Amino acid sequence: MATMEALGFDSLWLAELTSRPTPDPIVGLTFAAARTTRLKLGTGVLVLPGRNPAVVAKQLASLDRLSEGRLLVAFGLGLPDPSERAAFPIANGSRGDAFDAAFDLVRRYLDGQEVDGVAVRPSPLQQPLDLWVGGTAPAALVRAGRKADGWLPSLVTPEEAAEGRRVIEAEAARAGRRIDPEHYGVSLSYTDGGGDIPPVLLASIARRRPGIDPEVLIPKGLDGARRRLEEFIEVGFSKFVVRPGGPPSSWPAALEAMAEALLPLQS
Repeated sequence: MATMEALGFDSLWLAELTSRPTPDPIVGLTFAAARTTRLKLGTGVLVLPGRNPAVVAKQLASLDRLSEGRLLVAFGLGLPDPSERAAFPIANGSRGDAFDAAFDLVRRYLDGQEVDGVAVRPSPLQQPLDLWVGGTAPAALVRAGRKADGWLPSLVTPEEAAEGRRVIEAEAARAGRRIDPEHYGVSLSYTDGGGDIPPVLLASIARRRPGIDPEVLIPKGLDGARRRLEEFIEVGFSKFVVRPGGPPSSWPAALEAMAEALLPLQS
């Protein structure tokens, strides 16, 4: 974290992966907030279905206050992995319906509304606190256009991202809304220059994008990552969460290499 801040990275993002050795995003980002002063802190993405919306709103508002307004929020349905889905069970109905109901309640709580006798205090420092979503399924694109403040997909090509943005903007217009043109981003993994795609990432691609060549989605090396980011920029995307496809042998060295290759694109 200190290295990221010193090198000039904009933000740190943690995904919610219950069955993998990564920190819980709320706990990890709270730790990061205490160790940094400038770095923004993103949930990329936080699973929403299966959670108590009031508790989620309380956690987010508290973290935004403790970090002095540095929180970035992106929600998702969770990976289509049986072990991950089992950690957030839905008793009745679909995960999409549960997501929509919870999202609306979190928004109302963060806006200071009392719902069924429950109010969340403190309110977030950011007013309003933007809520982004991930996902690329048709229902996810409709949801992004009708409800969210931004879109952060992963495992997409620039062409797919551009088409997704067109769908989202059309849905937003139908709902009488407008999403900030700068609120379109992509989460991107890359491999070491000559390395293979890690098995855990291959398995995730197989579940989420069956039939597609993983090499199409995961650029090789930082040169490939930079070229891919430039392609996303050309189709109107401006926010990027970039990470190695697997744990590097040295995080400080990996961060220094990323900073040299990618931060010149940062504006």
